[in-house]
Amino acid sequence: MPRPSAYDDDLAYIHDVGFSDFAKGSAPGLLKTLRSAGIRKGFVVDLGCGSGIWAQQLASAGYDVIGVDISASIVEIARQRVPHAEFHAESFLSFKIPACQAVTALGEVLCYRFDRRNGATALQRLFTRVHAALQPGGLFIFDVAELERDRNRERSFWVGDDWATLVEFDNDPIKQQLNKHIVSFRKVGKHYRRREETHNLQLYKGTKVAEMLRDVGFRVRVVRRYGNFRLPKSLVGFIARKA
Repeated sequence: MPRPSAYDDDLAYIHDVGFSDFAKGSAPGLLKTLRSAGIRKGFVVDLGCGSGIWAQQLASAGYDVIGVDISASIVEIARQRVPHAEFHAESFLSFKIPACQAVTALGEVLCYRFDRRNGATALQRLFTRVHAALQPGGLFIFDVAELERDRNRERSFWVGDDWATLVEFDNDPIKQQLNKHIVSFRKVGKHYRRREETHNLQLYKGTKVAEMLRDVGFRVRVVRRYGNFRLPKSLVGFIARKA
């Protein structure tokens, strides 16, 4: 069994160059959502910030960005992409969220169990901390994977100029979890380096997550798209506002 890992150097690189569609596609709609809520400046905390693609869009739009990701390798890419933003290589379960106008967590990042404490109870505590950190009228925008996420999906592969990756999906309906078994190849010099990682995700019912948000005081809107960007199948989004 491959060791649990959180985007080592090679997979961080592959994710950045080969899997940026979600961050780029959702950015225009997310920026419009922030502005429509009257949030045109101030601090935005991005949990599970990845390689900083969304952070770059926020910074270019005039926001102050604080990014958090458990992968030190992917945080280093983010720091190079947005050198004037603030980034932390830390679990979002441990990070002390500062006072801010908005918090985002995009691409099912709140489901990942790189930090084994993560689950429904930890998520509820996170919602409470986010609510406390937000200014009145602040937004919490995120999405989670639902129970059917990648169920019965066949193994898939992707290829780039200097990389390739193969992913096998294992949806466990009893544990309500999804395992992604990832084999990656990255060209280093004349040869390709092989790496393996297994990513474990906790899956949720969208209705339950909405209920958890309301329990801590958020007004909640459940969405299937960010602006014109439609979320992938079995991914549900939430736009939660602090009164």
